[in-house]
Amino acid sequence: MSARNHRKEPARAAASGDATWRYKAVAVVAALAAILGVVGSQMFAAGAAKPHAVERIRQNPPPALFPDTDVSGWTTRLAEQKRAADRLFAQWRTRHGSARDDKAFLVWVAQQVPAPPPGDQRSAELGQLRTLARARTAAGRKAASWLEVHGKQDIWQLYLSDQRELLPAGQGDAARTRLKAALKMAKTISSRLSARYRQPSPYVLDPSLRPEKKKRNGNACPCSYPSSHAAASSAAVTVLSHFAPHRATDYQWMQAEVVYSRVYMAGHVPSDILAGALLGALIGDYVLVTS
Repeated sequence: MSARNHRKEPARAAASGDATWRYKAVAVVAALAAILGVVGSQMFAAGAAKPHAVERIRQNPPPALFPDTDVSGWTTRLAEQKRAADRLFAQWRTRHGSARDDKAFLVWVAQQVPAPPPGDQRSAELGQLRTLARARTAAGRKAASWLEVHGKQDIWQLYLSDQRELLPAGQGDAARTRLKAALKMAKTISSRLSARYRQPSPYVLDPSLRPEKKKRNGNACPCSYPSSHAAASSAAVTVLSHFAPHRATDYQWMQAEVVYSRVYMAGHVPSDILAGALLGALIGDYVLVTS
């Protein structure tokens, strides 16, 4: 069944006005997972080490996600980071062209991500998270939990499965290869920078933000700068939007959902998110140009 038919499915979350179409993206994710679930099940049964993203989301379909009023500000901020990344990457491309040099790029891109902000800014950001925490709802926690679990890879791989139905075989294979490379690189570099800067997650600094979370062995981390969710989603959106530019707004909306969920549940402060988004967009640009 084509993605066009998927979009005829009813939306999972009620919305009004121009926001309605955005919630159809949730239905697309759920419907596509159900339709392709047979494929995912077959892959798992055939001996895959773990279920495919399609199967994982089929087993755990999305709840109603955050309303546009909550995430629209993040859509704007993420777009600003993408523009900044494009300007920075133009400098790389001027010097290196389209030649692939992962070792040099890993060094360069780490230098483009700014160091964590000073303590007073982080304290102010923690204050924002405390205000947000007081307004949490059961529905918001459910949405944030789902986005945390599936927001690094599964959502983007599922979107790719949908996208590939409408692409010629060669382009579909290229999109899959580039998305895989971008997600892998985003994980690698965000982990290295997190280990370098060792900025404790907000709920470590203020346990009242997540009383259910327990810090292990007195360590300062889990570390949160830059956000690996933001890096992965930004890299994925860059790649997916290249191959299906007419779907870019859908992808950007889901990216905003993912990063907002991380702030909502005090996994990150906003500066963590913005650094990760910049990093991911740079990685996406590099993968597209050098592949």
